[in-house]
Amino acid sequence: MTADSPLLKARVRAPELRGRGWLNTGGRDLHLSDLRGKIVLLDFWTFCCINCLHVLDELRPLEERYSDVLVTIGVHSPKFEHEKDAAALAAAVERYGVDHPVLDDPEMLMWQQYAAKAWPTLTVVDPEGYVVANMAGEGHAEGLARLVDELVRLHEARGTLRRGDEAHAVPNPDLTLLRFPSKALALPDGHFLVSDATHQSLAELAADNETLVRRIGTGRRGRKDGTEPEFSEPGGLCLLPPHAAEIAGYDVVVADTVNHLLRGLRLSTGEVTTVAGSGSQWRGTVDFEAHDSLAVDLSSPWDVAWFDGKVVVAMAGIHQLWWFDPVKRTAGMYAGTTVEALKDGPLDEVWMAQPSGLSTSPDGRRLWIADSESSAVRWIEDGEMHTAAGQGLFDFGHVDGPADQALLQHPLGVLALPDGSVLIADTYNGAVRRIAAGQVTTVVDGLQEPSDLVLTAEGDVIVVESGAHRLVRLGAGTLAAAGIDVSGVRHRTERPPTLLSPGEIELDLIFEPAPGQKLDESFGPSTRLEVSASPPELLISGSGVTTALRRTLVLSPDVPAGVLQVVAQAATCDIDAEFPACHLTRQDWGVPIRVEPDGATRLPLILRGMDA
Repeated sequence: MTADSPLLKARVRAPELRGRGWLNTGGRDLHLSDLRGKIVLLDFWTFCCINCLHVLDELRPLEERYSDVLVTIGVHSPKFEHEKDAAALAAAVERYGVDHPVLDDPEMLMWQQYAAKAWPTLTVVDPEGYVVANMAGEGHAEGLARLVDELVRLHEARGTLRRGDEAHAVPNPDLTLLRFPSKALALPDGHFLVSDATHQSLAELAADNETLVRRIGTGRRGRKDGTEPEFSEPGGLCLLPPHAAEIAGYDVVVADTVNHLLRGLRLSTGEVTTVAGSGSQWRGTVDFEAHDSLAVDLSSPWDVAWFDGKVVVAMAGIHQLWWFDPVKRTAGMYAGTTVEALKDGPLDEVWMAQPSGLSTSPDGRRLWIADSESSAVRWIEDGEMHTAAGQGLFDFGHVDGPADQALLQHPLGVLALPDGSVLIADTYNGAVRRIAAGQVTTVVDGLQEPSDLVLTAEGDVIVVESGAHRLVRLGAGTLAAAGIDVSGVRHRTERPPTLLSPGEIELDLIFEPAPGQKLDESFGPSTRLEVSASPPELLISGSGVTTALRRTLVLSPDVPAGVLQVVAQAATCDIDAEFPACHLTRQDWGVPIRVEPDGATRLPLILRGMDA
């Protein structure tokens, strides 16, 4: 490696790491000076964000492979108010198996110091303490590996690399029957089937919702079928109708979230089979065709429900709903364009934001959806999606009242009741809320991250209280008190907005292919750029889809603030390969902006290529 290496040019010293405190360090503070000689990877994340969770899983093999030269540090930069709570962050670190050091940065000071603009953002600091790379989004593991290899070669030659594992102090979890359960299902015999996510298994509980009957799964993270199955953070559960179960050969569909699979469970034997998903994460193109269910790629299926004669899947990882037919063994897209935002209408045009909970109304006419990142509750009826409560990606709180004014905070579960009302597991508010007659009320609060709701045959409501590691039964009379009005505090995300000038703005999307790749136009234009805004009036012109990655936008001087939604993708192929592989890189940004006369007139965004 020569002295004119690009990794040695125009270097910027990495800002010192400061925050409220550290996790997984045994109580000590870390400083960049302590890590001199190591390659440091800073992962700016927030625990609500599905893309951030994807990155945690992508980094695990990288951390193991380079354990003697690479130190990963999570910098927690919260979106929601609940995520600023230190105890909630500590729980999330355990829940998602994060075993590298994590800096708690509730005021997002490090986010600003390192000029992050999206969740997640990865920043690489070299052994001499200089920033050498920044990249937003997921899918960068292979590119990071190549960068680490290059940094190792360079700094070994310079004598500035220090090898040896860094010790981390990961606390031992408390021993509880359930550990961060995610979803539950009432079984015909009165028992409950629970997705015991952090225990990587399913737990069957007796009718008292406390006594363990059996456990399905070894407890090891994996994807093995059979009578000793393995899961990876299982989520939603759907009981098939008897006729479908008889043909399919299993009774329950399980959303095996981190494996990007759907699994089938035969209740009589506990046998598990994979019924949908290739095991690879979806990074394709949008189509609404039917596909072989075992050939399609999925992306973090979070919940499942029987609706419209099939299993509907809340595909949280790509902001869509999919369908799965257990009889025909086919699957495909059901609703959503993959744009992360809030827009109603025909199902192939709607925008969603990490749908995480599903419930079919007892009459079968409506499918209710907890759209978590928009803090919204929505429903589908007659091929159209509607919003019952919720205002957008960055508006949330705990406010009761008329549904069009009420606020939720990252709900993960919904339950449609026979009286036409809907209960909401309002997760980050620690509450159960109710929508009825156009009003939102609080039924009960003081819960620890409720993530799902179950209605028993006897009419009892069971809450999956994930943060308390249990199922709880709502007391007698609780539902009768649902009309109590609870005043609350409104919040907006404190993510710093980008200041832009009214009038013409140059959107400059810079694409950097992964090493060894080039743009591929074999099947048409290699790039695609889609721009929209919330509210739509923010953009006088410049919205829509083009193949060019540079576009002039015109911002309205009459709309003071909003969110620009930018979705970009680029097709590449390998250079100088006998059988070149093709790759598709895709990233979406929701950029909160404020329009001010002295704002910037250029908005640069970087799309970095990835290996498939």
